[in-house]
Amino acid sequence: MIVLGLDPGVATVGFGAVRSEYGKLTRLAHGVIKTPANLPLARRLLLISEDLNELLDKLSPDHVAVEQLYFSKNITTGIPVAQARGVLLLEAARRGLPVYEYGPMQVKQAVVGYGAADKKQIIAMIRLLLAMDRDPRPDDAADALGVAVCHAQTVR
Repeated sequence: MIVLGLDPGVATVGFGAVRSEYGKLTRLAHGVIKTPANLPLARRLLLISEDLNELLDKLSPDHVAVEQLYFSKNITTGIPVAQARGVLLLEAARRGLPVYEYGPMQVKQAVVGYGAADKKQIIAMIRLLLAMDRDPRPDDAADALGVAVCHAQTVR
């Protein structure tokens, strides 16, 4: 099974793809989709859609896992991120892919075994689980790999 994990954003969407076979996880790809800050929001969402579709064509995932949004203070700043997240969900659904959603604590629990793990612990565990020779970068891509690992561990 190939899982594409996504960490939503407008400026940067993290992605991470893993293959899960017989309990073994393998990193296939990770990186980010970036959009220029000087473009109107509608254009940025279109770029996210186009780049995501290229990724879906290239990786042919069986499942898509998307991190749920968490707002602790100001929901207004999260509205554009929620719109970008909607684009991710829409494009996966348009292809008939099953979409799964995980909150940050669920990802931490599945990857590290502790729901309040910090970023360094998560990155170290992703590196270990995926037998990577260095830490996944940037952080958005590492987060997306965490979402993909979470889903692979959850459906096993």
